[in-house]
Amino acid sequence: GLYYEEQKPESRRRAKDFLANRTPKYLNYFEGLLPRRGYLLGRGACYADLSLFQMMEGMRYAFPRAMRGLEKEFPRLVALHGRVAERPGIARYLASDRRLPFNEQGIFRHYPELDRK
Repeated sequence: GLYYEEQKPESRRRAKDFLANRTPKYLNYFEGLLPRRGYLLGRGACYADLSLFQMMEGMRYAFPRAMRGLEKEFPRLVALHGRVAERPGIARYLASDRRLPFNEQGIFRHYPELDRK
């Protein structure tokens, strides 16, 4: 129930564990579900693909250094992210003013000191 500023040492410890253990486990699960090409449920994108896209976007925002290293292990997720971003309607939305940028109030927050090198 404490704010980040009130628990920085514990936040660093937890982020280190999250990036070393939980994130690879979670990403590995979805990597294993993805076919070599395409989307989770076939040829067209579904809500689950959009959710994975947003999860990858959020993790890249929150932990850019860590994700640069981790993404090498998950080429299917990276490819899915790219395919979703390139869909015409999604691409227009991503380039529009309607898309809200990540910030320090949302579910994905970037604290540089928590992002491993």
